[in-house]
Amino acid sequence: MNPPETAQASARRHGPGMGAWRFVIAFGTVSLLADFVYEGARSITGPLLAHLGATAAVVGIVTGIGEAAALVLRLASGPLADRTRRFWAWTISGYALTVITVPVLGLASALWVACALVIAERVGKAVRSPAKDTLLSHAAAVTGRGKGFAVHEAMDQVGALIGPLTVAAVLAATGDNYAPALGVLALPGIAVVALLFWLRSRVPDPTTYETAAPSPAPGAVGTRQAPAREPLPRAFWIYAAFTAATMSGFATFGVLSFHLITHHLLTAAAVPVLYAGAMAVDAAAALASGWAYDRIGPKVLAVLPVLAAGVPVLAFTRSLPLAAAGALLWGAAMGVQESTLRATVADLVGPGRRATAYGIFAAVVGAATAAGGALAGVLYDVSVPALITVTACIQAAALLLLAIIRPSRIPPAR
Repeated sequence: MNPPETAQASARRHGPGMGAWRFVIAFGTVSLLADFVYEGARSITGPLLAHLGATAAVVGIVTGIGEAAALVLRLASGPLADRTRRFWAWTISGYALTVITVPVLGLASALWVACALVIAERVGKAVRSPAKDTLLSHAAAVTGRGKGFAVHEAMDQVGALIGPLTVAAVLAATGDNYAPALGVLALPGIAVVALLFWLRSRVPDPTTYETAAPSPAPGAVGTRQAPAREPLPRAFWIYAAFTAATMSGFATFGVLSFHLITHHLLTAAAVPVLYAGAMAVDAAAALASGWAYDRIGPKVLAVLPVLAAGVPVLAFTRSLPLAAAGALLWGAAMGVQESTLRATVADLVGPGRRATAYGIFAAVVGAATAAGGALAGVLYDVSVPALITVTACIQAAALLLLAIIRPSRIPPAR
């Protein structure tokens, strides 16, 4: 008598349990709900820690450690996901850690407990992200890399918009009581975990999307099943350098909002509204660049340094309409960076080492973003014209790096 067939073996014989687009939409819904949870919490992390007695230095150190953990730890979680091939386990564990810590954070009465929970939430992102992006990349091989990642990013940003607004509404209704404001986020958190288990049962082995996809044109990148120990391709490292250059010359929203507040262009309460607008532009830009990527290939990324160079020109003026336009331009650049660059990684690196590549890529983005925020802050204090000039030079260098691999010669993935 033959042993019972495993779910993975059945998936390989019969194909995925749902269409590729349905998988992308379902995974986008997971990200929407998860962003509802953790972006809602992040919108009040500073005030919550201050309520528990934290100084500005403590808030800065704790949130800085959290962001570093969310990115640098992917250098470990990416290779481990590749080595174990347990992508669903890593994804579900990471999301579970996030959605559990957020409601508990609202119940914390000791500062050290709250600090630990803030960092733990970010660790959850590090645990899941390389595996999650790898799972998504398999379905995106069918939908089109650019479109698949773009739709996922757009849905992600819907959650990033709803979460902070929901938390703000509950705080207003309860007289700034953090427990119910964060406790309400348990509901979308439960939905995240339930949807993930359902998805895993329907599509236990998403690699079947990619292996069943039509063969791309000869010479297309990222289409071969690379051995797990094969070195990452040279083109990946050049793209990583391009991304590092772009993000190291990219002002963070923290610097932009500092300018808006110190020059009395907006009230503190109005800044989150502008941020929500930037997130809406982020979603639209992700969709536009994703569709363009599938049509013309990686050369569409040339728009990213152009957008990044334009941000300080508009954002650091003393005109509210121009400064607001700069903030929206920042959102557009983030949309391209969060969607199309991730699609390019999937096209450059075969499935055998893709999670490793995503882990390295995230660490590069995190380090460069930290450097960019620091550089923008220092130059802002010195001279805004100097900030604009240095940013333009850095983005010109990024364009040069992009030209090295001649992206027009790389056919878009199908």
